[in-house]
Amino acid sequence: MAIKIANYPRYVRPQSGLTLADQVFEYYIEGGLTRFVAVFHGNNSEWVGPVRSGRFFDEHIARMYQAYLVFKFADKRVLDYFATTDIAQFLVVPTIGSCPPFRLMSARNIEDYNNNYFNTVLWGECVTKNDLPNDRPYLRGNFGSDVPQLGGIEGIRVFTYYSEYSYSEWEYMPGTGEYLRFQETGDTLNGREERYAPLMDNVTGLQVHAANVVVLFGYHEFANPYQEDDEVYHIDLTGSGEAYVFRDGIGYPAKWNRLFKDQPLVLTTPAGIPIPLRPGITFYEVIGSNSYASQGDGEWFFHHTTP
Repeated sequence: MAIKIANYPRYVRPQSGLTLADQVFEYYIEGGLTRFVAVFHGNNSEWVGPVRSGRFFDEHIARMYQAYLVFKFADKRVLDYFATTDIAQFLVVPTIGSCPPFRLMSARNIEDYNNNYFNTVLWGECVTKNDLPNDRPYLRGNFGSDVPQLGGIEGIRVFTYYSEYSYSEWEYMPGTGEYLRFQETGDTLNGREERYAPLMDNVTGLQVHAANVVVLFGYHEFANPYQEDDEVYHIDLTGSGEAYVFRDGIGYPAKWNRLFKDQPLVLTTPAGIPIPLRPGITFYEVIGSNSYASQGDGEWFFHHTTP
């Protein structure tokens, strides 16, 4: 399952289920903000969310992982497009009743719009009840405990700056071999300094973490001027593009490759040598193809830019 999870408004945090997902993609939506798509393949969670609306980009994730796409409605332009595709039968949105299993979290004292969660444990009953496709997808992976000598550069801290309102940091922990996520707590307008706090998971009580952090550069565009007015982005994740892979405290300049429409991305060096991912959660930061990167003293900075 590929489930949309809110990151804003900030009071929706802590989110639920991010540390139980296998892959998580973060990308720019509009208004300087980002959203997550969490892919669940090996784990379940009674609470995943808050679930929010879909975007055109989500089609890439649904196809690559042959997944049901779970979201809380969408812009009419997005819904109308999804309805014309062959993934239409794999769209999961709230309805009246217990299937699909969306529900409110009573412990959260916030409005219903930002308080809708999905139960992956109960989804199996809905699949059976409604005779939905239930074949477990075959997904190619490229995981390994060690990487060949690829000439990486120290990568202890990874900063991704989407906007004055949305920025984050990943910090490498040698003891666990994983990166811990820190999220902004305030904007940087009018010269304010960046402020961070650990991003936690409400279900597990753990800080959001990843064995691999991968930064993907993808072309962002508007299909027409009317979509530009309210930032309805189309993000191209077909073909190939620039990337950076961080694992074991090392950063590797890389290239992402979409070799098959229905398989995860393949990551290689610019010369085409495969870069294996460390077993564990992989977190993808998707930024514009015109974005820029800098690094020094083990710190990497990625600044997202769009058309």
